[in-house]
Amino acid sequence: MDLLRRRTWLGLVLASAAVPLSAARAQGADLVIFAAASLKNALDEIATEWAKATGKPTPRISYAASSALAKQMEQGAPADLFISADLDWMDYVEKKGLIRPETRVNLLGNKIVLIAPRDSTTTIDVRPGFDLAKVLGDGKLAMANVDAVPAGKYGKAALQKLGAWDSVKDRIAQADNVRAALVLVARGEAPFGIVYSTDAAVEPTVKIVGTFPEDSHKPIIYPAALTKDAKSADAAPFLARLKGPQAGSAFEKQGFTVLVKSNSAT
Repeated sequence: MDLLRRRTWLGLVLASAAVPLSAARAQGADLVIFAAASLKNALDEIATEWAKATGKPTPRISYAASSALAKQMEQGAPADLFISADLDWMDYVEKKGLIRPETRVNLLGNKIVLIAPRDSTTTIDVRPGFDLAKVLGDGKLAMANVDAVPAGKYGKAALQKLGAWDSVKDRIAQADNVRAALVLVARGEAPFGIVYSTDAAVEPTVKIVGTFPEDSHKPIIYPAALTKDAKSADAAPFLARLKGPQAGSAFEKQGFTVLVKSNSAT
């Protein structure tokens, strides 16, 4: 087979292989969800139960920092549903025309806490003027990226409000997302960290040593919305499921506050 014929044959093979994939996506065969990393445990459970109840394929869920997911959407990454850990990044993708605003809903609430390894004997009264630098000693404070990732932004705002930021700002071990910050403390690589209370609840090797006052930062709200280019026919039903009583129970079991009124239709 000469070179030209080989190239022609290869092109036909690749083209024929690509058609089913694109056709499947166009028909909505897979439900693709972009979700904040802190949702993993609860959302995995909800997705598995939904698949069992409906006979549908289990949704494909990509977990990462809300900031990273929003940027991926902006660059054309395909998703049917986006769940952010703050309002800012949902506002961002809405302004970019990447979601269907009429489907947007404030789904959940959460809290941020100060954690330490399980064997820590420290308890910290997180209040205005508390000396976090002294407690840290020579260690680092694990946080999600404080300029982009919601958990990091909430944590930074709280530390600023409480007057502790300036003394620790040069001693932050920044992670790509809140679950990565959790791992730093779980592995003993950082003596303390700031994560969501729901993250602390699913990691047995850490403990909560302090809780940030709710008025030290903006309310922690998780909005959800269908994307503008959602292809899956399961996208709207799954979002409805997230607003229903079964999903609400799963979220509450993980420590989230459910902000939507459950409806029995899901």
